[in-house]
Amino acid sequence: MSDHIKRGQLPKNFWRTTDLADMSKAEWEALCDGCGKCCLLKLEDEDSGELAYTNIACRLFNDKTCSCGNYPLRKQMVAGCVVLTPENIERNAHWMPGTCAYRLLHEGKRLPPWHPLLTGDPASTAQSGNSVAGQTVPEYDVEEEDYEDYIVEGFQ
Repeated sequence: MSDHIKRGQLPKNFWRTTDLADMSKAEWEALCDGCGKCCLLKLEDEDSGELAYTNIACRLFNDKTCSCGNYPLRKQMVAGCVVLTPENIERNAHWMPGTCAYRLLHEGKRLPPWHPLLTGDPASTAQSGNSVAGQTVPEYDVEEEDYEDYIVEGFQ
């Protein structure tokens, strides 16, 4: 798998010494493990607020590379896309997967041992079974009233 996330030339273990709010753009982007779970449609129970992950991917998601097909313009092209930043992580962390580096660091936790920043290998996310590559269907192939039929366990 090619690494679309630039991790070279960053200070060693920067995530341990730099607060999320103080990270450079490159450091912030390097936290992404490339799992693709944030690009999945999630359903929220109106009563409990509980989130359910589906295997329905955003229309821009590339299922083979686990990356956005138009990352620079994603917010303009997909109205519901959340561009995660240090300023909005507080209100968005709850819908990020439990393995997400942004969420974990925000919660004061460590990166998982398979994270590419620790392994040095961008394929480690997929090799550890933490990627959704090859497991999604594009949102344009699913009728909205059928979304509940695509709820999956294990992506949280």
